[in-house]
Amino acid sequence: MHRNRGAATFAEDERWRAFGIRLRQWRRRAGLTQAQLGAEIGYDHTAVSKLEHGTRRTSPRLADRLDDLLAAGGELRTACRRAEDGAPEDAAAALPADWARPPLPDPPVSLVGPALPPGLSVWVPARLPDYGMLCPLHDAAGCAVPEPADLTALHAAFRAADPGTAPPLDPDTAHALTGLLAAHLRAGEAPTGPGNAAVEETLRVILRRLTARPTGPARRPLARLAAEYAHAAGALRMQDGRNATAMACFDRALSWSELAGDPATQVAALSDMSALARLDGDPAAALGYAREMARAAPDRHWAGAMSQIGQARAYGLAGDVRATVRHIARARLHLDHISAHDEADAAWLSIASMRLRVEAGAAAALRDAAAAADDLRLARRAVAAAETALALLAPDQLPSARLLFTVRVADCLLVARDPGAAAELLGPVLTAGGGVAGLPALVRHELAGLRARLTEHGLTG
Repeated sequence: MHRNRGAATFAEDERWRAFGIRLRQWRRRAGLTQAQLGAEIGYDHTAVSKLEHGTRRTSPRLADRLDDLLAAGGELRTACRRAEDGAPEDAAAALPADWARPPLPDPPVSLVGPALPPGLSVWVPARLPDYGMLCPLHDAAGCAVPEPADLTALHAAFRAADPGTAPPLDPDTAHALTGLLAAHLRAGEAPTGPGNAAVEETLRVILRRLTARPTGPARRPLARLAAEYAHAAGALRMQDGRNATAMACFDRALSWSELAGDPATQVAALSDMSALARLDGDPAAALGYAREMARAAPDRHWAGAMSQIGQARAYGLAGDVRATVRHIARARLHLDHISAHDEADAAWLSIASMRLRVEAGAAAALRDAAAAADDLRLARRAVAAAETALALLAPDQLPSARLLFTVRVADCLLVARDPGAAAELLGPVLTAGGGVAGLPALVRHELAGLRARLTEHGLTG
């Protein structure tokens, strides 16, 4: 009897979670935050969050109000009725019709890249996790990645299979697709990286398979792969300075990671969305995305740290010194509580990697706040945080991040009124012949602010 009650409870939870997925979709389509929707129906944003995560039941009366308010055409009413009536899990969990739509339109065939970055097979990992990529079937179990030749053959077979008759995702194909994505991301760090057309083309194939398997246990690993590929496509677009298309990819990654129950990718996508808002000079939007990170994984200190440092960056951009310092302190407090339970969520969640993220974010937030307030003491704290972040990177680790942090240290030195040290540190970057245009977009953005400050000090020609 105990087993039966557990199975029934699980099925019931899945039905209400399916309702929550639909509610979140329609809320976002309406352009409302959780707080705004809550205000419309007389609920706090935390209650809306519980509805969207399926941890709070929805009454038929409330479902009717939500359906009318969000113009959902009866979809929320139907989902609530299915959950209330105990409809089969597959019926309740069917994907909304447009959820498998790719974030970007199909490109011309001539622009679809090869399965493996040409000449860069050295980037294919031997095992997962790698480059933050977990196996969609076995998480961080240490799965072996096929050899490059086998990987390419498995990828070709996956592309060629009929989505309607193909079997569920097998381990070898799952390892190949994940290892291939890690290879593309590693190749993207190189100055002559191959671009993102192949990543986006593979994402479309995954989505066709997901559309053909909208329910049942085969859905989760495909949704998780779709989330990882969409996030990677957005990261590569963002690196090239294509912010609008990057945002489209991150938004879809967020939906698929929620569908897969993958909080790490949810938070990573929200973090990048917050970064894009900062690039647009929109601290209010950056703050909103940063706050959503904590709601995506409310019981995880790593998510709390990323949320707090994201909020610090938004407040720094807005020139609010007190809020900037307060949120940096909260981020560092979360770091002190990260445990093995947190680190099991994703490969990039080691305490060292989280400290790197927090110190790099703290440096930028303190720099922006110090520049706005003309606060020399705060600027020196920014220099210390930037130097800490740079020191945490190994010499051969993440070359674009190393360049970004080097520029950030120099910029913090300028705000701290030490232009000589800044110019000495930045000499090789600023004198590189024709190299600036090929830098990642985030580095170019950082460099633009630094150049403006160098000009103020009369140090550029």
